[in-house]
Amino acid sequence: MQQPVRSIFTPDLYSARRMTKPINFICRMRDAKTVFLTGEFNSWDPTAHPMTRQPDGTWLLQVPLHHGHHQYAFLVDGQLVLDPHAHGVARDHRGHKVSLLAVS
Repeated sequence: MQQPVRSIFTPDLYSARRMTKPINFICRMRDAKTVFLTGEFNSWDPTAHPMTRQPDGTWLLQVPLHHGHHQYAFLVDGQLVLDPHAHGVARDHRGHKVSLLAVS
């Protein structure tokens, strides 16, 4: 039996949905003790993405994300905080305001 021929031009082979892009999240809460990144990309897990304090006191984390819109928020010392530098604001699955990021 002959094997099917696979083209390198398969529609989803290089689809943006399959590729990720490193996205830097920066939280400027210099007085914070802990900062985590939570969002739909980690099922809103409050501890999945701890952020790292930088020498200037800001918090940084790089996360690979797929093309599309992503909802997220910072968890600063246990409190959800919106990102003032987000592309927009949306409502999560519980109706709470969250930050919105578009990745292209």
